[in-house]
Amino acid sequence: MRGSIRGVVATLAAGGLVAAFNVVPSAFPSADEQFDEPAASDLAADIDEILDDPRMDGSQASVVVADAETGDVLYDRDGENRLMPASNQKMVTSAAAMELLGPDYTFTTTVESDAQQRGRVLAGDLYLRGTGDPTMLAEDYEALADEIADAGIQRVHGAVVADDTWFDDVRLGLGWDWDDEQYYYSAQISALSIAPDTDYDAGTVIIKVDPGSTVGDEPEVTVIPDNDYVEIINEAETTEAGTGRSIGINRDRGSNTIRITGTIATDGGQARVWRSVWEPTGLAAHVFHDALEERGVAVRGDVEVGETPDGAEVLASHESMTLSELLIPFMKLSNNGHAEVLMKAMGRERSDAGTWAAGREAVSEALQGWDVDPSDMAIADGSGLARRNWVPPNQLIALLRGIQDEPWFDAWYESMPLAGAEERFEGGTLRFRMDGTAAEGNVRAKTGTLTGATALSGYVTTADDQELVFSIIFNNYLSGKPSDLEDRIAVRLAEHGGEGETSTGTFSVPAPPVEQPGDVECSWVKAC
Repeated sequence: MRGSIRGVVATLAAGGLVAAFNVVPSAFPSADEQFDEPAASDLAADIDEILDDPRMDGSQASVVVADAETGDVLYDRDGENRLMPASNQKMVTSAAAMELLGPDYTFTTTVESDAQQRGRVLAGDLYLRGTGDPTMLAEDYEALADEIADAGIQRVHGAVVADDTWFDDVRLGLGWDWDDEQYYYSAQISALSIAPDTDYDAGTVIIKVDPGSTVGDEPEVTVIPDNDYVEIINEAETTEAGTGRSIGINRDRGSNTIRITGTIATDGGQARVWRSVWEPTGLAAHVFHDALEERGVAVRGDVEVGETPDGAEVLASHESMTLSELLIPFMKLSNNGHAEVLMKAMGRERSDAGTWAAGREAVSEALQGWDVDPSDMAIADGSGLARRNWVPPNQLIALLRGIQDEPWFDAWYESMPLAGAEERFEGGTLRFRMDGTAAEGNVRAKTGTLTGATALSGYVTTADDQELVFSIIFNNYLSGKPSDLEDRIAVRLAEHGGEGETSTGTFSVPAPPVEQPGDVECSWVKAC
């Protein structure tokens, strides 16, 4: 059961949402309509005022606001319309994962062999077997290598065989744009991968470019994690101080060749980007192979890809953090890879098939338990990166209400970004939004951003301690991302019912102190 941000405990009334949608007219309330409570009329008029913005001309805007306990609808503009939810899709995926996998679910990575150990020699292959852990770091593979060395193995008369068969070999989601492939938010999905950082951006590498020591030198390039799997072609040049920085860092499609081009001044500072890896299974296996060699374990063969034989003995293992813990980087930073790994993990758990198709079936099954109708939406992937996801806001309202009585709800709720919270793993993608307003430290909501699509859905406590759920989705606008309109609605909800409730049209939100991207989540470019 969720405690509100102000300490008020909300109680779910079963069936309230369905009843509410049966009595609320399909057209959104206008400023002239009469309501039993004058405050509701003022709220509707103010939201209408916010949405009456020239940037929304010709676009689609759907907004639903309801009481979290009773399901009574305070506002509904086209809430039944299916729109691209962008990363609001992650609410669906994460809730289903908590229900189907459980909050204590973990991923296990093992090193196994069916070969005999004769003294210090392993007479066969080592199998590195993954089950989808997106949090594996170089240090974790080093720890596995330590276990092998500590077992007295100094020579492996075989290869390091990478086993990613827990999932299928479909690396990219349905309908993902080809021109996003090199960017980390579109990283390939594998059951065996490695992350370069503690945001756990699995399947990617960090490329750092620093100026050379003198004019004309090649810039210095650092790759994290250190590896030979990625090839760097450095065609850039260091230029005179004061000439700025214009560096291109791009991976050739279908390969792991990353080209560094352009110029960087001697005082130009560091350029740093994340780039996805082609076939990330190989990167993880190469890092492990290198870790073995560094510990004096000589491997006769190279890295191969294959399946662990039945009866193989576990020689080393690593257990991930729990799903409850993973939700923090996943939801706060809107990590696409985490969502897709969980989709395939749910498919594997429910039908022994680590595929997107099996994952979609598992998610649909979970949704029905919360009076969410999966037949009223299209689910293409787990993250919302696909433009084939179509979800009506009223179904997200049903989800937000329906999960409140689940025993894992508190952990899920805490994973939602908190408006204006300074700490990165608290505020997440709302870290620089709604600061200094009634929504700061109050609104917990999931953001969503694609080109021409933005969304904000979650929870807010009003000035008179009413718990509300809301879902805002805008699609097909031509202007810059109108996320300030989402913020204004959220602030207005936070002010609702108070003595100083703002009158129509005068409330506003401050501009974020850090420039925010328009077509992607701010966390995807490390801007929040």
